[in-house]
Amino acid sequence: MKAMLLAAGRGERMRPLTDSLPKPLLEVGGRPLIAWHLAALARAGIREVVINLSWLGAQLQAALGDGQQLGVRIAWSEEGSVPLEAGGGIFRALPLLGPGAFLVVNADIWTDIDFARLRLAPGALAHLVLIPNPPHHPRGDFALQGDLVVGEGDERFTYAGVGLYRPEFFAGCSPGRFALLPLLQRAIDARRLHAEVWRGEWCDVGTPQRLASLRARLATLQ
Repeated sequence: MKAMLLAAGRGERMRPLTDSLPKPLLEVGGRPLIAWHLAALARAGIREVVINLSWLGAQLQAALGDGQQLGVRIAWSEEGSVPLEAGGGIFRALPLLGPGAFLVVNADIWTDIDFARLRLAPGALAHLVLIPNPPHHPRGDFALQGDLVVGEGDERFTYAGVGLYRPEFFAGCSPGRFALLPLLQRAIDARRLHAEVWRGEWCDVGTPQRLASLRARLATLQ
């Protein structure tokens, strides 16, 4: 299986830190956010990794190279000066990801999710990892009926930014900038979107305040 790390975003909410540094290179626990993911992928036996690039992408390439020193092989998916959003970015990278199911991880989260244990059911177009709603997203994104994602439910969960996808999930899409959510909704309507809830470590490192909080917490564990 191959994996894709979504790393092309501008990081608007993280400014001014991201004015001169791409968000995935912000350090927590002594290493860049994206390096945590690459190490976790290597531990899971996932060696082929695609990373998309836009804002300050040359810095990412300079920092990570071909990935050999981190135990992986990196292919770069260039998006130009305007990021293509999650949907458009993944669609652009499909030729690099190959014909099989692949893992997608947002590069601006920190988590201890074990990527090796994730499974995609035969009939599913995608399998998401969800988490209990964090304080900054109390309403959540999706409800579950067993392992099936449904539109409504008594308890809702937040998308963790980690999921397995089949190329068929993007059927009918055209090149360009587009979001992932409409495609997720299409899979929900077809009853072909599955998910599981992860209750371990997870942080959306989306603001300077959350970055500082995560750095402080990791410092106590070292």
